[in-house]
Amino acid sequence: MIQLSELTKSFGDRVLLDRVTWQISDGERVGLCGPNGAGKTTLLRMLAGIDEPDSGRVVTPSNVSIGYLPQDGITHAGRTVFEEASGAFGKLLEMRAEIDAIEHRLGDPEVPDGEHESMLVRYAELQDRFRFDDGHSIDLRVATVLKGLGFSPDDFPRPTETFSGGWQMRIALAKLLLGKPNLLLLDEPTNHLDLEARNWLEDYLVSYPFAVILVSHDRYFLDAVVTRIADLHLRSMTDYTGNYSRYIVSRDAMLERLRTAKREQDEEVARIKMFVDRFRYQATKAAQVQSRIKLLDKVIPIEVPPERKRIRFAFPSCTKSGRTVMELSHIRKAYGALTVLEDVKLHIERGDRIALVGPNGAGKSTLMRILSGAEQADSGARELGHQVVMEYFAQDEATKLEPSLTVYDTLERAAATQMVPMIRTLLGGFLFSGDDILKKAGVLSGGERTRLAVARMLLRASNTLLMDEPTNHLDLDSKDVLLEALEDYGGTLIFVSHDRYFVERLATKIIEIGHGRATVYPGSYTEFLWHKEHAGDTAAPAVSKAQAPRKTSAATPPGPAAATAARVVSPPAPPSREDRKLAEAERRKRDKARRTMASRIADLEARIAEREAEIRTLEATMSAPGFYDDRDAANVSVTRHQSVMWEVGDLMGQWEALQAELAELPLEP
Repeated sequence: MIQLSELTKSFGDRVLLDRVTWQISDGERVGLCGPNGAGKTTLLRMLAGIDEPDSGRVVTPSNVSIGYLPQDGITHAGRTVFEEASGAFGKLLEMRAEIDAIEHRLGDPEVPDGEHESMLVRYAELQDRFRFDDGHSIDLRVATVLKGLGFSPDDFPRPTETFSGGWQMRIALAKLLLGKPNLLLLDEPTNHLDLEARNWLEDYLVSYPFAVILVSHDRYFLDAVVTRIADLHLRSMTDYTGNYSRYIVSRDAMLERLRTAKREQDEEVARIKMFVDRFRYQATKAAQVQSRIKLLDKVIPIEVPPERKRIRFAFPSCTKSGRTVMELSHIRKAYGALTVLEDVKLHIERGDRIALVGPNGAGKSTLMRILSGAEQADSGARELGHQVVMEYFAQDEATKLEPSLTVYDTLERAAATQMVPMIRTLLGGFLFSGDDILKKAGVLSGGERTRLAVARMLLRASNTLLMDEPTNHLDLDSKDVLLEALEDYGGTLIFVSHDRYFVERLATKIIEIGHGRATVYPGSYTEFLWHKEHAGDTAAPAVSKAQAPRKTSAATPPGPAAATAARVVSPPAPPSREDRKLAEAERRKRDKARRTMASRIADLEARIAEREAEIRTLEATMSAPGFYDDRDAANVSVTRHQSVMWEVGDLMGQWEALQAELAELPLEP
């Protein structure tokens, strides 16, 4: 559909693309990947016709329409949200206006008969075209896309200029999707979307009938949407079939082969140069020397991208908190007439890894500020547990950096003495290298300030970490550094993130914020989505995939069994009031059982940890020189060691039994 032919683009002496030839076919969904600064956005702008290449050309058929969504910078004004989104159907709206005008004109008795006849012909033609282009569903299509991207029906009549920058980008995305161009170019489309809107966009793009090229730092989004990866690096583009996860495996294998070839080439070149240097001045070897010099001139050096060091980071040590980290009781928070939180009760225990989810504006950041103590609730109580050392990363954390300090000094001031040697390594993991560490914080871009603020957070000792959207503006490599550090974090973690992969890897408990409530769901985000999907199931649940009747083939017509199956999957009758009471009682009973088991499991884990610490102490004593000189004393320690080992085995057996029992408890009524 679109082809790049010998495309070259540079800025000054920096070459981004060098004689690149590449193409995309109709219906393909391509993820454009590559390191920061490789030229991904520049390539999208050239495909969109905004920027011109230095040489070569972009070959685009005349009947192909292209839609481009930049990372930011789009604003709208002068129309309502619904009117602006409807602008995607400009030709259909003009057609509808002409149809309305003709209808009005046809009702005028003073219209001459000849003109009346021609108007009827035009009216019939417009009606046919309008119906063929599905013009009667414009309002439905606009409402569907706006709702999918997070707009409520109350937002539809609001002027576009009353929305913030992030919502302005959502309006632009909605308009673009409704226009359905033949080639959709999306540069970080998920930057301004919450998880629900991302999930909707993911489904929309998977079923999009035309070609899509997108840049995204959301790994889960790329995995779900794209079927091909175009890797932009070293001024060229390399294609990989499959999603992002398959691309990572294939790319690493290719780089390993490239490094091996480079190493062999370097060894061969060094061997030839050694021969030339050794025999350069011997007349008997002159022909061989000249032959090898010509051979060296023909060698094209293999170029290998610099190997990205894997950063392994450990948080500074901190005292362990008590079992109960925090408790919220009957929390209420309102801003004027808008009630954000109403009678919220939460119990947070040591070791919890909680993700707060919900649409933008539901109150996630408000709850985070209340949990951190940065903001007071209108009513209710917040009780902090024993020895809780808290670190809070706010959404605006990047704005709190001291502008006069350099990048390195910013981290050095926040780091404990034992963490200072880690500063340069950590900065490298967040894309600060070379002279970058000497830049003043005040001259950094928004993304760079966010990366620096996240790095500073990692250097502070804490046993309870609260993070509000720390992944914004982080590239995939920086996210990996943060993710691996948090996976090894031994404290309690509460966070808000719109990165699905990040949430899936970290969260063991989900708290959904919405309509003033905070609802707790144990398990991962996938389990949370499953629970939401089956939330309407009652005593007569819908047939699961395992139970659902198999599809009948064309050769075998459905018989009575199929009719019976159809009756089975019909929607159940609404539960009675008594049924709801019984279901609620059962839910409370299960919740109580779950809390009891969780408490017993935590107690067993504490006892196991104490016994294992005692075992380590005994083993250190037993391995000391001269331990067996006093046989009686040695026997006491050996006997105690065996006894504690048996005790740990017994406690582990109890722990495993309780875990199995807890896993068998249903997650929903």
